[in-house]
Amino acid sequence: MPLFCKQCNSRRLPEYHQKEKSTLWLCVKCKNFVDMEDAIIREQTDEEREKIKRKQEDFENTTNFPKAKLNRRKGVN
Repeated sequence: MPLFCKQCNSRRLPEYHQKEKSTLWLCVKCKNFVDMEDAIIREQTDEEREKIKRKQEDFENTTNFPKAKLNRRKGVN
């Protein structure tokens, strides 16, 4: 699996695309999509970047996680 980019040695993240019906790997720095054979398919478009930013903002606004740190129970049950 193409976990690291050959061009910049940064991490790649898997992303499923409905249109291609396959998983493409996105490089964090280069913004290139590659397939399982490590061949560059295409670059990430501005629309896709904006869509991801909107999803992230919506998630941050709608989730309500407690601010306090969760304490672990000590001892054995």
